Amino acid sequence: MSDIKGEVKKYYGGIASRVNQEAKGNCKCSSSCCSNNNSDIYDLDYLDNLPQEAINASLGCANPLVFGELKNGETVLDLGSGGGIDVLIASKYVGSTGKVYGLDMTDEMLRLANTNKQKMGVENVEFLKGYIEDIPIDNNKIDVILSNCVINLCEDKEKALSEAYRVLKPGGRLAIADIVILKDISEKIKNDAQMWVGCIAGALPIEEYRNVLLKVGFKNVEINPINIYTKDTIESIIKSKNLQDKYNSSDIEMADSAFAGALVKGIK
Repeated sequence: MSDIKGEVKKYYGGIASRVNQEAKGNCKCSSSCCSNNNSDIYDLDYLDNLPQEAINASLGCANPLVFGELKNGETVLDLGSGGGIDVLIASKYVGSTGKVYGLDMTDEMLRLANTNKQKMGVENVEFLKGYIEDIPIDNNKIDVILSNCVINLCEDKEKALSEAYRVLKPGGRLAIADIVILKDISEKIKNDAQMWVGCIAGALPIEEYRNVLLKVGFKNVEINPINIYTKDTIESIIKSKNLQDKYNSSDIEMADSAFAGALVKGIK
């Protein structure tokens, strides 16, 4: 396992553990243990009837369900499903005749997701353990693939996106939110494993991302940046990871507005 994948598993496993501690009343509301604020990502109607722990564990960069256009009876797969927020929201749209799978590599997140599933009382949801580069689902089984700020955490994005293409049915839809690069950044930030888990360093430039999607077979590809990561956002990530000594003011200035949360779509 690479350092990056190990860092990602450690980080997101820690998030799940902190959410569980908060649910048990052991959180003292430090910066590492407070609930996430998703009001700028999800309208409140999306979050209706969801367990608070699913909301608290969400670390997405946008709402892929906005343009996923889920329909009753469809089969959906969420890559990197975390605490289950997008899976549980999707379950309301596909109805009892549909099915939603969530795929995650982190045991702690899978336990949290299954607990949230039980709390919500849904039966059309299943969480799977695995890697997005090796999806444990047969070819041509999925109508819609969702993902929220996860593909950029993967080192081999072409493999991950080719796997997404493989499991989609002909005519199936890719509807994901992800981080993209809008301008040049330093190699230091690009290659820092700890910054990868801040959901920025693993990002691709928009045109490179588009070319990968086209290469693996997707058509009608669209990549639309919607949330620009300002200098304040970058500084917050650096501070949260205690990396102030590693990045100087020129690094931060370079990263200002270099990243964005984007909606990414394509058709098989």
